Amino acid sequence: MEAADFMPSEAVIAGIRRDIEAYEAKRATAYRQVRWRVPLFLGLLVLFIGVVAWLFSKLADPNERWFSTPHVFLYFGGFVAAMLLYFQAMKPATRLQQSFRDTLLPMIFGFVREVRYQHGARPNSFDRLPRETVGAFNRQSFDDTISGRYENFPFELFEARLSEGSGKSERTVFKGVVVAFETIEPFPGMLVAARKANRVVGFFRGIFSNRLQELTCGVPELDDVYEFRTDNVEAARPLVTGRLAQALTWLVETSPQDQARVALNGSDGFLLMPRAKNFFELPDISMRIDYNTHVAPMIADLGTMLATAALVRKIGARDEQIG
Repeated sequence: MEAADFMPSEAVIAGIRRDIEAYEAKRATAYRQVRWRVPLFLGLLVLFIGVVAWLFSKLADPNERWFSTPHVFLYFGGFVAAMLLYFQAMKPATRLQQSFRDTLLPMIFGFVREVRYQHGARPNSFDRLPRETVGAFNRQSFDDTISGRYENFPFELFEARLSEGSGKSERTVFKGVVVAFETIEPFPGMLVAARKANRVVGFFRGIFSNRLQELTCGVPELDDVYEFRTDNVEAARPLVTGRLAQALTWLVETSPQDQARVALNGSDGFLLMPRAKNFFELPDISMRIDYNTHVAPMIADLGTMLATAALVRKIGARDEQIG
C-alpha cells in the first residue's frame, strides 16, 4: 500500500480549492477586524492603567511614586487583562480558522468511511496506548483527532503532547502524531519498539518495571537506537527479527529525522511519529492560504502516515492473511 492510495480524487481537490477561495474572502475580512481590534483593545487598556497609575501617584508617598504596592498590583492586573483582551480581540480570526479546519480536514479524509473529526478531545484509543512506548508522564494535551475506516483499516489519528513535571518544571516526553489501528492478527501480549532509554532511566525502569523483557532484532543500526520489550518473548521474537525490523528499517530510511515508535497490545496497534510542529497546522490569519504550499503537503504527510500504519498492522499477520 502506497501513500498515493490515500490521496483524494481530483473532484475532492477541486472542492478543497473552492473552499479555500471562500475562506480567503472571510479571512481578509477577519484580518481587517483583527488589525483594528488588537490596537484598540490594548490601547484603551493602557490608557486606563495610565490614568489609574497617575491617580495612585498623586496619593502615594513621594519616594514610591509609580512603584508603590497599589501600582505593582495594578501593573500585574493590567498584564493579565492584556492577555485576555488580546485573545478576545483575536477571536474573529481564531474562530474562522477553526471553522475552516472543521470543513477542510473531513474533506481531506474524503476517502475514509465513517470519518469523524474532533478538536481538543481525549481520543478513545489513548487509554489503551502502552505507557512503555512513551515513558512516564502526568500531563497530556490533544489537538486534532480524526477517526474512521479505510476499506478494512479502522484507525484513529490524533495529535498529542505528553509531559512530566510539576509547576513550571516540565519535560516533554512525546510530541507528535499517534495512529491507533486494529491489527490484522492480535498479538498475544504486549510488544513495544521505542527509542533506547539512557542508562539511568533504564536502570530504574529495570527495578520498578520488570514485567517486560528486552529483545534484540539482530540489525545493528536498529539495536543501537531501539529497544524491543515484551511480556511474551516466544511470540515476539519472530516479529522483532522479521517484519517489525523490516518496517522500522523502512521508517528509518524514509524519515531519518523522526524516530518512529511502535506498540502492539492485543488487537490494538500504535504508530507514534514525533513532530515538532502541529501536523494539521494552517498559516497565520495574516497570510493567504495556498493549496500547493499549505494543503498539499498536509495531504501527502497524511497519506504517508496511513500507508505506514497499514504496513505496521501487517507485522503479526500470516502470509495468507496479507494476500
